[in-house]
Amino acid sequence: MEANNQTSDRRAPLIAAGIFLGLGLGGFVDGILLHQILQWHHMLSSVRPLTNESNIDLNMVWDGLFDAFDWLLTVVGVVLLWRAGGRNDVPWSSYTFVGSLLIGAGLFNLVEGLIAHQILGIHHVKPGPHQLAWDLGFLASGVLMILVGWMMLNQKLRSPSQE
Repeated sequence: MEANNQTSDRRAPLIAAGIFLGLGLGGFVDGILLHQILQWHHMLSSVRPLTNESNIDLNMVWDGLFDAFDWLLTVVGVVLLWRAGGRNDVPWSSYTFVGSLLIGAGLFNLVEGLIAHQILGIHHVKPGPHQLAWDLGFLASGVLMILVGWMMLNQKLRSPSQE
């Protein structure tokens, strides 16, 4: 049991880097795919619909702030990864890193989905007659990514020889 705790503690810098990168990249996937390519929603599109130039401008500003926040999370993740890479005591593992990325991206979907979609209602994944289903699917994707990431991290704890 103690060996597992030591392995877990040594992996912490890599896990933190992966989670921050996952948060930032998860936000970029949302912003690029849902806001820009599919144009299903924008940050304030449920409270300021894209019906006039003023609302379009306001939504673009908030989309830009959202992207800037995602960029900041990604930069923090890169810095943490760089620092972890300079340490000899951090075991490098694809399972640890990818699991952490999934946890971060899943946390993004879960937190953003709960706050923006459900609590504040400032936008929905795909507005329309089935918007609750799309919102719940977004939340479920977050939970699924967190669970898979957690299983990947715990698999490595049970198999330290594969580090």
